[in-house]
Amino acid sequence: MALVAALGDLAVLKVLYRNVHVPFEVCQEIRAGGVAGFAVEQFEMATWLQVRPERVDLPHFLANALDPWEAVVIQLTLLENIQTVCIDEAVGRRMARLCGLQLTGSIGILLRAKGKEFPL
Repeated sequence: MALVAALGDLAVLKVLYRNVHVPFEVCQEIRAGGVAGFAVEQFEMATWLQVRPERVDLPHFLANALDPWEAVVIQLTLLENIQTVCIDEAVGRRMARLCGLQLTGSIGILLRAKGKEFPL
């Protein structure tokens, strides 16, 4: 939740992207919130996010190569024919490229927002 750490909320995603899909497994991880519950409130307030209601079945090559959250993000992107995936971790980014996906990450989103004069 680097965007929440940088900006305090997720509004930049709504401004920059027509649709933002969040896999069920990622929602569960965010809602678990870790020890401090960081970014849970901001996530729940972003009612415009397209939260997936069911688990994503993973092919073995993704399940064995990546952490579960990166794997489901890539698989959902492929299943739904979504053009761009947001991943920050190097291994996940490498796998997304191998799957033919366009990439961005938290820093890319912040730079795009700055280019559109989003108040950072």
